[in-house]
Amino acid sequence: MASISQCSDPTGGQFSFNGYLYTDGVADLNPDGLFKLITSKTQGGAGQVLYQFPLQFKNSPNGTVSSFSTTFVFAIVAVRKTIAGCGLSFNISPTKGLNSVPNIDHSNHSVSVGFHTAKSDKPDGEDVNLVGINIDSSKMDRNCSAGYYKDDGRLVNLDIASGKPIQVWIEYNNSTKQLDVTMHSIKISKPKIPLLSMRKDLSPYLHEYMYIGFTSVGSPTSSHYILGWSFNNKGAVSDINLSRLPKVPDEDQERSLSSKILAISLSISGVTLVIVLILGVMLFLKRKKFLEVIEDWEVQFGPHKFTYKDLFIATKGFKNSEVLGKGGFGKVFKGILPLSSIPIAVKKISHDSRQGMREFLAEIATIGRLRHPDLVRLLGYCRRKGELYLVYDFMPKGSLDKFLYNQPNQILDWSQRFNIIKDVASGLCYLHQQWVQVIIHRDIKPANILLDENMNAKLGDFGLAKLCDHGIDSQTSNVAGKFVFL
Repeated sequence: MASISQCSDPTGGQFSFNGYLYTDGVADLNPDGLFKLITSKTQGGAGQVLYQFPLQFKNSPNGTVSSFSTTFVFAIVAVRKTIAGCGLSFNISPTKGLNSVPNIDHSNHSVSVGFHTAKSDKPDGEDVNLVGINIDSSKMDRNCSAGYYKDDGRLVNLDIASGKPIQVWIEYNNSTKQLDVTMHSIKISKPKIPLLSMRKDLSPYLHEYMYIGFTSVGSPTSSHYILGWSFNNKGAVSDINLSRLPKVPDEDQERSLSSKILAISLSISGVTLVIVLILGVMLFLKRKKFLEVIEDWEVQFGPHKFTYKDLFIATKGFKNSEVLGKGGFGKVFKGILPLSSIPIAVKKISHDSRQGMREFLAEIATIGRLRHPDLVRLLGYCRRKGELYLVYDFMPKGSLDKFLYNQPNQILDWSQRFNIIKDVASGLCYLHQQWVQVIIHRDIKPANILLDENMNAKLGDFGLAKLCDHGIDSQTSNVAGKFVFL
């Protein structure tokens, strides 16, 4: 169903091309308002477009048909004519649908004016171009060659399938009972002499209400168009504004345009493929920047492994403004994990640290498996291009040495000092006696004792730690760390 903006009462009996229209078969409405009744490019077919509402032709079922008239502009584009030919007809039928067309199923109570074109079956014969009136029959009651009469009576032939717009007038006078058909090129005015006339009372052949519209039967090489249409069931019809008619598509130009579009599409596809490949390589190289190779020791010792990208984002690119502290091993940065927004501390082992890898492995091997409230928790690690990173819980109050040496205005009272000593002792007790192995920290100093928001102490930095089994003397002779005065 195709709906176009209505310009009058749908049941008023008078309308121009815009109104409510019904399509069937292969008929189609283009966006610019052009009706194409043959759309198949591979096989022929039939298409139909009708005014959707039945119109009143009689005042009563047994009355006489009133005067009516219609004018329309059509065009048939035949790339190659065939002997079977193709055609277009204007129909007045009792029902909607292709089965109501007289030259299709021989149904009764219908009037049709047809325009047929075909290739001659004789070698030197002219192409067939016929116009005929069909009343309640499968055969034409009257027909003649397509064309128009000049004022002097000479007939000018028209090629129905030339692709040029042709205007048709169909007029019935209920006083004279005469049906006139006139056709002409839109470049000239309406001829005074009808091309075809037939005197016949249409009252016995038409119901009180009938449908009007067009039916087209064609071949794969033809396209049929309705460019404009006006109708009046109460007398003379208004002429069509020819300046506002849509243009007839140029089939050859469409094919040329399709070829150009195909060539352009293929070129664009090729360029797009190259761009996609380039972007893919760039994305791969960018991601490769953040990739890390997993080694055997990482599978054995590693807790959670962070991506370098996450740590880079968390520490704002390891900016100096995020540095929490420095040591012989490198720097510690404050960070916020991008997805969970959890604060962390990231220790970055320096490239030039001769003991960097050994300290890194020792810390992963020990604290990575330890869980105790008085030990700084190792959340995970990252390794990239020789750079080593350890990720810890963030301690808001920092390290103990800041309170002992760098903040003279904030002095720890004896209760706080005692709690710190107890926390460190509890952590050492766990390391020495409660874990599966004995862990000797060997670097207990204020810088390695960290404080949370409640001033609870946690022991960290296991880079110099040494493991041994319970009941075995470690016999270490290396001195590490320094005295802590609280």
